[in-house]
Amino acid sequence: MRIELSRAGGKPLPLQISEALGQRISSGLLQQGARLPSVRKLAVSLGVSQVTVSKAYADLERRGRIVRRQGLGCFVASPKDGRMEAEDYGKGRAPQIGEPKRSEAVWQSGNNEDGNDGDSRSPGRKALQKGNGARRTFAWQEDYGDYLPRAQLWRNFDYSEAEYSFHLAAIHSGLLPLKEIGEAMTTLVAKRPELMSVYGNFQGDLQLREVMTTHLGARGISLTATNLMITSGTQQGIDLVARTFVGPGDAVYLEAPSYTGAIDVFAGRGAEMIAVPMDQDGMRIDLLTRLCDRRPPKLIYTVPTFQNPSGATMSMERRQRLLELARSYRCLIVEDDPFSDLYFYSPPPASIKSIDKEGHVIYMKSFSKVLAPGCRIACVTAEGDILERLIAAKAASDLGSPLLNQLAVLPFISGQYDAYTKELRAALRSRMEQAARLLKRHAPQGVKWTLPGGGLNLWLELPQSADIGELYRRALRQGISFLPGNVCHIGEPSSSHIRLCYAQMEEEQMRRGLLFLIPLLREAITG
Repeated sequence: MRIELSRAGGKPLPLQISEALGQRISSGLLQQGARLPSVRKLAVSLGVSQVTVSKAYADLERRGRIVRRQGLGCFVASPKDGRMEAEDYGKGRAPQIGEPKRSEAVWQSGNNEDGNDGDSRSPGRKALQKGNGARRTFAWQEDYGDYLPRAQLWRNFDYSEAEYSFHLAAIHSGLLPLKEIGEAMTTLVAKRPELMSVYGNFQGDLQLREVMTTHLGARGISLTATNLMITSGTQQGIDLVARTFVGPGDAVYLEAPSYTGAIDVFAGRGAEMIAVPMDQDGMRIDLLTRLCDRRPPKLIYTVPTFQNPSGATMSMERRQRLLELARSYRCLIVEDDPFSDLYFYSPPPASIKSIDKEGHVIYMKSFSKVLAPGCRIACVTAEGDILERLIAAKAASDLGSPLLNQLAVLPFISGQYDAYTKELRAALRSRMEQAARLLKRHAPQGVKWTLPGGGLNLWLELPQSADIGELYRRALRQGISFLPGNVCHIGEPSSSHIRLCYAQMEEEQMRRGLLFLIPLLREAITG
């Protein structure tokens, strides 16, 4: 088990170890019942004293993450109460779907006690839970090192079997131009089957890059096709930036809260992630400046427009100050822009990239999210040597994004995108306003939210006394899923927030789901 430790002061080593193991547990990388390394073994592998590891294990035990068994060691416990049946210790497994409920079972209906689905949310998990025989066969793998400090995106991204799915920030298929893009792909396969036999350009199809360049130019971003690269979604873009420019111990600043997938990527690089609080105008640049004075940044990651998950939009004044800060520290800004075309009332402020004259901003925009998520099409723009290095990294990653997908979305982006997004904005605004009306009418006292000016999500704040984990478990048992706020933060802070996507379901289904969820919110608040 590999854990990146910072020995330059700041956070104590026992706390770093405790948080690293806690994130592996909450991500599902360490399953309930799995045995942790002995104190001596982990101390040797990390180059720390046994006292340090003992303190870390004691903190995990205090928080209910692990349980100690005399003579057996430490094991991952039920997050709810720290208890497991004796026969499960050391087996790293949970009761299978359909097994009888034990007196203190930690799994019910395929869901673990953390409220997250044990096997249906991630197809690979079924293979991980096929019984004791398979566990013994692959037991050697438990000691095989990896570089995955957390995997919250894996755990929380996949479509669940919940009837009312509020957890994933996605658009319902009935609102997407799937027919048009599907017909374009069918025509390409019929008339140009050779496209399936060739690799695409590492940087992306030139014609599509030119169309995207025109699209961004209309939004104030002046560039040429040579300054743009096509990626398989913005998630790949974030990963390429991290693998190219971020290494162990590098300071990466993010909003608090932030996009779960970005946190996972930077954690995987061993970065020292530093959270910057937000308010209604986005990231607090005044606080960021003070933090940077103490720890100069290598990179600043931001979703400045209809931020995921909070929905906040950074003011133009703060965008300018953020760019000035990047200039002074000679660092990079990663501007992730999935939602700027999905405004409800008035267009958002100009992108940070539009005012960048010295190449400090790497700008990313997803197209597949609002057109056809399965096509995985996004663009990354940068200048000079920065883009060249990213293209080299992409070549090593996947030899270029699928050419067929690129050409299938090309005609829609060039000819229909603006008219389509105008209709889409109206449909999403209707869903958002209906959700807000239901919450205003029925939500219990103490639940707070701010209406977003665009995007796909509502960010709800519950009183600190509310048990979000228990709320999650109860909701799943009633076929309702949402994203717990804690997965949108660095480390393992407690959070009284939840994210609800109002765009993923049909409008009537969304309404019913909210009416089922609201009584659960009331129970979570009143206890």
